[in-house]
Amino acid sequence: MENESLIRLSIFLGLFVLFALIEAWIPRRTRVQTRTKRWFTNWGLSILNTGTISLMAMLLPFLAVGAAFDAASNGWGLFNQLSWPTWLEFVLAILILDWAIWFQHLITHKIPFLWRFHRVHHSDRDLDVTSAFRFHPVEIALSMVLKIGAVYLLGPAGLAVVVFEIILNGSAMFNHANIYLSKRVDRWLRLVIVTPDMHRVHHSDKRSEHDSNYGFSISLWDRLFRTYIAQPEDSHSGMTVGLRWQDDKPSNLVWTLKLPIDKL
Repeated sequence: MENESLIRLSIFLGLFVLFALIEAWIPRRTRVQTRTKRWFTNWGLSILNTGTISLMAMLLPFLAVGAAFDAASNGWGLFNQLSWPTWLEFVLAILILDWAIWFQHLITHKIPFLWRFHRVHHSDRDLDVTSAFRFHPVEIALSMVLKIGAVYLLGPAGLAVVVFEIILNGSAMFNHANIYLSKRVDRWLRLVIVTPDMHRVHHSDKRSEHDSNYGFSISLWDRLFRTYIAQPEDSHSGMTVGLRWQDDKPSNLVWTLKLPIDKL
């Protein structure tokens, strides 16, 4: 799609600045670590992950959006076999892809090999807008392969994939942001979308809590599959974010990259 990358980058940077300003204005929790080292590490991971996706684009014929156009040209995928209204296929594509990401997130907690990489995300001792892109490059590569597979099976329109990825990235930055929302606003929002308070439960150091609230965008899936926990046991101000061990190492980029192969 023409100017797709520029549009997505502009929206990403715009939302990042917006959420960073809001969390500086009305923070939900006091930071445990300084912002400087954490942001260096989290942005470093983001840059490495961008490089990983660029490398995959050189090695694979198509990434997610390209896969949608390739599936359409070859008549592959569910929606390319149907004649449903375009708007209905568009909405269903976004919902189904969102469920696929929910399911992927679930299995990264259940399969030990995948958890070794996903715990990089959970090792962050604070949650803020940069936590949304704190992922190990290997996990990003595996996630992209799963997404490409889902696109070929589903056969959505290319525009639907672009819109889905914009929503996913924006939602992830929003629900990781250290933003205070009143209980009333949070209660109404989480009927539809994942709020910062809802997702923060998922980053609790308690196993029972971080094995819940897997959603990134839509809150429906956790309610539907009974993985929803409304509030942390120790309250949002009293809970511990991260893993059971707590020190300053998660803000170190080299340590973070080595975490999946290190024994804790």
